[in-house]
Amino acid sequence: MSWTRPGGGERRAYHHGNLREALVEAALRLIAEKGTAGFTVAEAARLAGVSPAAPYRHFRSAEDLIAEIALRGFDRLNVALRRTWNGGMPDPVRAFEAMGRTYLTFAREEPAFYAAMFESRLPPDASPGMQVAGDRAFGALREAAEHLCARLPPNRRPPSLMVALHVWSLAHGVASLFGRPDPARRKLPMSPDELLEAGVLLYLQGLGLTGGAPSA
Repeated sequence: MSWTRPGGGERRAYHHGNLREALVEAALRLIAEKGTAGFTVAEAARLAGVSPAAPYRHFRSAEDLIAEIALRGFDRLNVALRRTWNGGMPDPVRAFEAMGRTYLTFAREEPAFYAAMFESRLPPDASPGMQVAGDRAFGALREAAEHLCARLPPNRRPPSLMVALHVWSLAHGVASLFGRPDPARRKLPMSPDELLEAGVLLYLQGLGLTGGAPSA
């Protein structure tokens, strides 16, 4: 598929039978340019090179289209997080820290997906598939937290859900505040990756997890 038409100018070439994908790609481009609230289904149709009525065969509204993009974004994030964790190999603490960097990288390199996932203000039940995909992505972090918490003595073992939520909050906060290019954002004396790494290390140190499994 090509964005360029003969004679100059840009238009999204649409191949019959792949309208759904053409609309998703058009919406991703519009979200990257205008944000999740800055486009309509009609604009996505125009960019995809189809009539304004054509998208309604697949998406009833812009919210439905954004929900589909959010679903795909959560699936991509899930794959990336699980690949990074790699069963905690070769070292669980380092693998867990790396999951935070993967989160930042995703926010930085996939801004349209990230915006659909976290900035669209869609309710969790806007799409059953989106909610399931979001739970899977968070599940990757929670499973890693369970693995780490199991290294602690039972009397010092925090709930793995709490640990996963704390680290997710750290990663999401750094990603949202500092992780993406924006001239209006406050400048940091360090990179977002370094900021997150320090926060996660301090958190794990407080739990007694850094430097290997603590003795019982």
